[in-house]
Amino acid sequence: MNKNDLVANVADKARLSKSDSAKAVECVFDAITASLKKGQEVRLVGFGTFKVAKRKASEGRNPRTGEKIQIPASMQPKFKAGKALKDAVN
Repeated sequence: MNKNDLVANVADKARLSKSDSAKAVECVFDAITASLKKGQEVRLVGFGTFKVAKRKASEGRNPRTGEKIQIPASMQPKFKAGKALKDAVN
């Protein structure tokens, strides 16, 4: 499922127009992104938790040349599925 499929599915289930459901989906993504940028965790009970994890700087290798390169520290978004989502999938 891609974003267009998600918008169509939301439009169908919520009986909204595709443009209204596209706005709703986009607003949800924007809200999650904004919270993660602030370093806040987003908990959706029954669905899962989005959070940001710090990734340390490390040393890697360029696969073409074998040359050592420095990989800078960064913040990585993480998602952990909730129990209800795990149960629904299994």
